[in-house]
Amino acid sequence: MALSRRSVLETSAAAAALSLVAVESKAAPATEAPDAAVPAVAVTLNINGHPTHLLLDTRTTLLDALREHAGLTGSKKGCDHGQCGACTILLNGRRINSCLTLAVMHDGDRITTIEGLGQPDHQHPLQAAFVRHDGYQCGYCTPGQICSAAGMLAEAREGAPSVVSEDLNGPVRLTDPEIRERMSGNICRCAAYPNIVAAIREVAGEAA
Repeated sequence: MALSRRSVLETSAAAAALSLVAVESKAAPATEAPDAAVPAVAVTLNINGHPTHLLLDTRTTLLDALREHAGLTGSKKGCDHGQCGACTILLNGRRINSCLTLAVMHDGDRITTIEGLGQPDHQHPLQAAFVRHDGYQCGYCTPGQICSAAGMLAEAREGAPSVVSEDLNGPVRLTDPEIRERMSGNICRCAAYPNIVAAIREVAGEAA
């Protein structure tokens, strides 16, 4: 008997359905339950001058410890890959990206966040300068920008050169190119860079 187009299609569909049932019956068994939870570790972080005792999963980043466990949400999570600088804080006086380090590595260390630099009623000079020069727009990157600027000013006072420094052994003069280079790890998606540079230059004492 000659096969019609309809019978061929019906036969093919039935065969495909049977094949699918066979594949499903041979599927791998359900994944085994994950390993037991990683034990929590007691960590003491000296945050903004106050010892803070936390019980943390050893995989917790310093940024997440600050935001989710210590309740300090000024430090922002931007890229979470150390590329944008929104999470910049000061660790023992040095600026770091807090998303790239684990909290358990810093037991006893001194940590300064934007909340520790200043408050609305008692602003840090950099915070006040950012307001005067409109060094922010959406404000998301601003805490990291200001913490990074504070660390950068300290580095400049110590005479640490950058790749654009004319004299590697002399005092650092914070010109616009110097400031831009030293702040290049902090991204402002609103592109308020000229205002940010002006604010930092004012605090550094380099008049335009």
